[in-house]
Amino acid sequence: MEMSATGTLATATPGQPAELPELPELAELLDQLRSVSFPTLGHFLEEGFCSSEIHAIVPGARMVGIATTARIPDADAVAVNHALLRLHPGEVLVLDMDGDRQHAPVGAVTGAAARDRGAAGILVDGPVTDVVELNEANDGGALPVFARGTTCLTTKRHASGRAQFDVPVSVGGVTVRPGDIVLGDDNGVVVLAPEVAAAVVLQAVESDAAEPNILSRIAAGEPLEGILYLGQ
Repeated sequence: MEMSATGTLATATPGQPAELPELPELAELLDQLRSVSFPTLGHFLEEGFCSSEIHAIVPGARMVGIATTARIPDADAVAVNHALLRLHPGEVLVLDMDGDRQHAPVGAVTGAAARDRGAAGILVDGPVTDVVELNEANDGGALPVFARGTTCLTTKRHASGRAQFDVPVSVGGVTVRPGDIVLGDDNGVVVLAPEVAAAVVLQAVESDAAEPNILSRIAAGEPLEGILYLGQ
């Protein structure tokens, strides 16, 4: 058994996902976030926004899910496979490559396996490979994948045993904890604790609802002094 983030022995069998509690209020929050323009969250929050170096590998895909995390040292492909087997439907596989920005842990097979597990997406603090295959749509569309870039250099079957699962990790300068909400689109990636997301989601919904009227007023030639906020 691996060690949990608190240093106690975890009860899940390595390579097998632990059971998640049913949280209907979380499902409702995720539905609300799916209707929000993610940059709108930037009007109300300052933290949780990954570096712009993390970007969409699958353009046009939107990602909304719950983080399941792994720290993968040693460019270890075996550890990535264990992380895949721990995935639950609706989760985002978040891979911290322990500072390695050269080896790709995700490619065609990894992406297909994550889709098979019902993943909501993949987020990597490092590069990925097999870009054409990752962008190919299937019955459910292409899986959202976000990373630092692409490469032909891949992880290897080292099986070093040093990987850690379900621990806080770092991606694009943001700490990602298991259970955080992970949002991504062509604009970038946002990682929020559920309570933080819940505190701003209604403001974001209202802001998005107001924007079409503002744009139509600008298009109609209304004086900008009466539209734009210029301070008190």
